[in-house]
Amino acid sequence: MTEPVHPTHPVPGPHRPGQAPERPAKQTPLEQMGGTTGLVYMMLPIVAFVLANASLGLTAAICTAVGVALAISALRLVRKEPLQPAFSGLFGVAVASFVAWKTGSAKGFFLTGIWSNLALGVLFLLSVLVRRPLAGIVWGALNGTGTAWLKDKPSLRYYDIATLTLVGVFAVRVAVWQWLYDDDRTGWLAVARIAMGYPLLALALLVVLWAGRRSARRLTALAGQQPPSDDVRPLRQDSHLVDHSSTPGQAGDRIRPEGIAPGRRSSR
Repeated sequence: MTEPVHPTHPVPGPHRPGQAPERPAKQTPLEQMGGTTGLVYMMLPIVAFVLANASLGLTAAICTAVGVALAISALRLVRKEPLQPAFSGLFGVAVASFVAWKTGSAKGFFLTGIWSNLALGVLFLLSVLVRRPLAGIVWGALNGTGTAWLKDKPSLRYYDIATLTLVGVFAVRVAVWQWLYDDDRTGWLAVARIAMGYPLLALALLVVLWAGRRSARRLTALAGQQPPSDDVRPLRQDSHLVDHSSTPGQAGDRIRPEGIAPGRRSSR
């Protein structure tokens, strides 16, 4: 009677019985921001504003930018894509357009970007000074890891580096954009806004990702270490405590009470 042949290949299905399902791969910083499509969506309202302002004037430019942002949101809704980036972009375009309308200048469209990056830079720098780097706090909130890393000095140092990297990004943006704003270079402001927007932020997020992974490896290694209990103490091997007079080869030495000399018995 032949024995049944057991399959050598894994059992088909989502996962084997008793085995945890595979976790989906984590998204890269670029994927979290919508990928290359998200970059295009971010650029379109800005480009439309600059082109319309050059040919039709400020009011037409404001209407064009808001209209393009609304069209992008509708397109994402039809294609069942995540709406949060679209709504964030629409809100940003609406606020920037309002500021441009109030100031009566096309360069006012980029003023909110300068203000927001200045505020973020100051906030992130203060978080490092008070030993609560925001890069780690935000990363822990997004990944559900919490703030256990605050008690680990190397992890705190990793997130300090990541937070200061973001501070550098905000500072460079403010310096360049403010210089172009003061020189009334609206076209170059649009170019700088696009070039120093998501691409520069993605590079900074790579540092945040590095810090998160380094910290996670450290915390996992520390969690795997079992510290000795307080009530378990190592056996003292002092010569006056251990009696080596037992026959060689026997398991263990006889432990003699402290204070009793060899060859004497305690009197009772």
